[in-house]
Amino acid sequence: MKTGIIILAAGESSRLGYPKQIARYKDKTLLQYAIDAANGSKADKKVLVLGAFKDEIKKTFPGASIANIPNPNWKEGMSSTLIRGLEYLQKIDPVDQVIVMLCDQPFVDAKLINKLIATQEKTGKGIIASGYSKTFGVPILFGMAYFDELMSLTGDEGAKKIAVAHEDDLEIVPFPKGKTDVDTEADLRDLNL
Repeated sequence: MKTGIIILAAGESSRLGYPKQIARYKDKTLLQYAIDAANGSKADKKVLVLGAFKDEIKKTFPGASIANIPNPNWKEGMSSTLIRGLEYLQKIDPVDQVIVMLCDQPFVDAKLINKLIATQEKTGKGIIASGYSKTFGVPILFGMAYFDELMSLTGDEGAKKIAVAHEDDLEIVPFPKGKTDVDTEADLRDLNL
């Protein structure tokens, strides 16, 4: 099974007030943690989708370290960024499954991504999600059977909606640290304490 990763990093971080992609935790930007996790994993193809502040953000990481593409329609919501990434992955050398990641979960690492892939191999389930805070979410793996549904998302709809609709085909990998994400200055302060 060929696995692709889409890192969604096109939002404007309105609650934080500046691009969260370049916010720092310890010695790296939040985006760099996501890139390192993707590149360190067993996934075959990776793409980073940028939107707001793309030129500023691109200066913060080596461009050759990961394929990166712009989403000119980023204002249409998260779904447009996911669709752009999936179209890119499927264009030349299609993947069989895709992992959707965000750029504001600093504790996501290659080990977790590999565990999602391994859990899919072991269970044969079409959706493998990360479990935290009595719920589940990203990073989340979708098999090819769900690509059409992913492509039909609109606005700020996330992929979780698809997972909820197909709970019979869902397996959850415990990831308690997944509850940590950065949306506000207070989140960033708490993280850096």
